[in-house]
Amino acid sequence: MNNIKKLIFAILIGANAAAQTPIKIEVDATKPLFPIQPTMYGIFFEDINFGADGGLYAELIKNRSFEFEYPWMGWKHIPEAETRFNTENELTIYNNSKTNPQNPRVVRVDIRNATKTIGLQNEGFDGIGFKKDAKYDFSAFVRSNKGNVNIEVQLLNEKDEIIGTAKASQSSISWGKVEAVLTANQTVQKGKVNVIFSEVGQIDIDLISLFPQDTWKGRKGGLRKDMVQLLADMKPGFVRFPGGCIVEGRTLAERYQWKKTVGKIEDRELLINRWNKEFSHRPAPDYYQTFGLGFYEYFLLSEDIGAEPLPILSCGLACQFNSSETTPLDELDPFVQDALDLVEFANGDINTKWGALRAEMGHPAPFNLKMIGIGNEQWGQEYFDRYELISKAFKVKYPNIKLVSGTGPGAEGELFEQAEKALPKLNAEIVDEHYYKDPKWFRDNANRYDKYDRNRYKIFAGEYAAQSHGVVNPDNKNNWECALSEAAFMTGLERNADVVYMTSYAPLFAHVNRWQWTPDLIWFDNLTSFGTANYYVQKLFANNPGTSTLPIKSNGENLTGQNEIYASSSFDEKTNEVIIKLVNISTEAKSIELDIKGLAKRASGRNIKIVESDLKKYNTIDQPNKITPSESLFTIEKGKSMLSLAPNSFQIFRIKK
Repeated sequence: MNNIKKLIFAILIGANAAAQTPIKIEVDATKPLFPIQPTMYGIFFEDINFGADGGLYAELIKNRSFEFEYPWMGWKHIPEAETRFNTENELTIYNNSKTNPQNPRVVRVDIRNATKTIGLQNEGFDGIGFKKDAKYDFSAFVRSNKGNVNIEVQLLNEKDEIIGTAKASQSSISWGKVEAVLTANQTVQKGKVNVIFSEVGQIDIDLISLFPQDTWKGRKGGLRKDMVQLLADMKPGFVRFPGGCIVEGRTLAERYQWKKTVGKIEDRELLINRWNKEFSHRPAPDYYQTFGLGFYEYFLLSEDIGAEPLPILSCGLACQFNSSETTPLDELDPFVQDALDLVEFANGDINTKWGALRAEMGHPAPFNLKMIGIGNEQWGQEYFDRYELISKAFKVKYPNIKLVSGTGPGAEGELFEQAEKALPKLNAEIVDEHYYKDPKWFRDNANRYDKYDRNRYKIFAGEYAAQSHGVVNPDNKNNWECALSEAAFMTGLERNADVVYMTSYAPLFAHVNRWQWTPDLIWFDNLTSFGTANYYVQKLFANNPGTSTLPIKSNGENLTGQNEIYASSSFDEKTNEVIIKLVNISTEAKSIELDIKGLAKRASGRNIKIVESDLKKYNTIDQPNKITPSESLFTIEKGKSMLSLAPNSFQIFRIKK
């Protein structure tokens, strides 16, 4: 019996020793390999999940110009029953197309009995968020037809109590803008706004608007400060906009047309959002695009956060998941001209037509546009023919503008393989690939680009996100397993920086109560926003890219999942630091023997890490910091260090060379 016990003990000791055998990882800081593009890590924006109207665009009034399919959507008459069936005081929709054909509907207010209250109430987007002591800018366009109707604006809390009020008087006969400033005396998550009219007379009113004064950079009528800050904190290399499937439209009439999104706000023509009726499980009948966030604002946002703009334009082919409506090749000239004119709008001299408009809007200096995407997620010969035609026109007039094309909606299969064969023949430069897969796919494909053809086009990993329950499944969560799997995959993107030039997670934003698609990188409600575990993975990669890749090996091989470890390394010539990224997907700690060639005898560094044992955990609007990075300092002697890599962790080491 004693001999058996000794044998079992010896086996256990041996197994334990084997389990603790360090994994040797070697980094050669003397041999930089490939440049890492400044555009390597960026952001993809699409107006889905109420990401623009009701989200990033800080307008608080829904259907401000009464141009939704049903003009009163978002509005309620005050008092509702009496106003609708009253011949003394009336609110009616009046057609004003002769004055403004882009936004023809206005509200006509007739007051014949000044003793009775009349007004409008707006519900906002899932209510209206107000912050205590914050100031709000009200404005509207008004035409006085007779009398002298007064306008009072009221902010309401959830109990319909007034928490702020101001008067916006007017006396102009022709159309003019009235304004007022209101201060909220309470913080409210789901408030409302009343616009009350008094005194006998008749006015027409349109573009009723309310913005917080505390916007990004304090711009009047601008963007939500907290949401832009989350983007700026990522230090993205590019911003891809405006999508996404809304570029294509369900039909060509519903495609995104950039020229309708620039110029004066009041002249921009509203369009139904293609996500309005896409998913039966998440209907959004009140989802429209006002284009207050238009191409000028996208360019400005990109400039603000130090990112290259990457606009995506229609190629004359509507969404192939929907209508597949196709413009004949001999009728494609307007699409070609739109693309060429966009370069003039972004980069042209102020004496050109579109450059002059940019200057008139407040930006005389060019935006220095360097690249444009042609089509979003199209496939087949219809797409290749249209891309070729537009590409040829660009290479004649703007040969230095890089063009982004795509391989369709998937990263494999017949459509993908067809694109892989066709695009090199069209001299494609940067090709957009999309991956919406389960977490295991991301872990298994960390070596996807290790053997890609180095003489072919460059890759833009333009849309990817691990799906915890399946693509377009409403149960998808931004959990740690998904984020950790993406981190493993991204080490492969970075390691192959000679092939992969750009990457971005998708979608970007989602309102916690108004989403159509999940998972998403950043979630928000009417008052706050937060980053998911996936956001912090993206941010850590984008904040720590380096300028060139370095060899990082174990037993002479790239780390693509051996011993459940993934790795990439780079050198940052700006800071003279070696950067090492390590991902441990195991439920056990891993002992790492790190050997860095080319360091000083003694070097200092920082360790930035996300460690979470529960793979199903995720951040929420109420608990936004369940999964966040932490940071510590360390030193390394003669380039060697023994590390214990925590289970289910993503860690970055920045070491002074």
